Amino acid sequence: MTYGFIGTGNMGGALARAAAKTVEVRSSSIVLANRTPEKAARLADEIGASVADNLTVARECDYILLGAKPQMMAGMLAEIAPALKERTTPFVLLSMAAGLTIQRIREMAGGDYPVIRIMPNTAVAVGEGVTMYCCSDNVTEAQREGFVSLLHCSGLLEELEEKLMDAGSAVAGCGGAFAYLFLEGLADGAVYAGLPRAKAQRYAAQMLLGAAKLALASDDHTGALKDAVCSPGGTTIAGVRALEEHGFRAAAMDAVIAAYERTKAL
Repeated sequence: MTYGFIGTGNMGGALARAAAKTVEVRSSSIVLANRTPEKAARLADEIGASVADNLTVARECDYILLGAKPQMMAGMLAEIAPALKERTTPFVLLSMAAGLTIQRIREMAGGDYPVIRIMPNTAVAVGEGVTMYCCSDNVTEAQREGFVSLLHCSGLLEELEEKLMDAGSAVAGCGGAFAYLFLEGLADGAVYAGLPRAKAQRYAAQMLLGAAKLALASDDHTGALKDAVCSPGGTTIAGVRALEEHGFRAAAMDAVIAAYERTKAL
């Protein structure tokens, strides 16, 4: 089984790193292609993959991950469409382009090929990501299982109706950037209070990691988890009040909604 990655940017590179950690994939072949070959070569050296060009990936790989941005997808698919049309062996296209439906990918590729649409985030590189996916009706069960094997070590991998993919992407795909912004703000506050920068960032990051794990492990609503930390008249509730004065929850909601609406506009 061969897994080809066309595009090794932030997200494509993160997925390739996740794939390289999977035992089932490690014994197969990972092939990387990028418009800057040197970038693909550096990643290939890191994870033990090989390097090729886009057309070679399109001609030879069983799974072809399309790592182009939405606005560049048509051009990239136009380049490899003749190679796809000439193929006599089965293959699956994997698209992670926000806002582009399975049908749109097929139209750009020039055929009703099997397509798995995925929405990952960069934390897949460290095995703590979220990847939502949906399959076209001609993806076989064996092909779906091969895809699951590809990202087995990436974190949460969940099948989702295509109509919900844009909403899922807005919170799980874009949400990482929102979390980093929050993390940076927490660390800045701790630095202002006197902590060295490295310790402030490490403490804030570990706190968010622990809070996330507790939220996943608990049946309690996040509001109840928050209340459990807030003593009457205490320091934590004072901080919560400051956040609410600045519309913290409304800002978080607006960020997800803005990302969703932007995705729908693509």
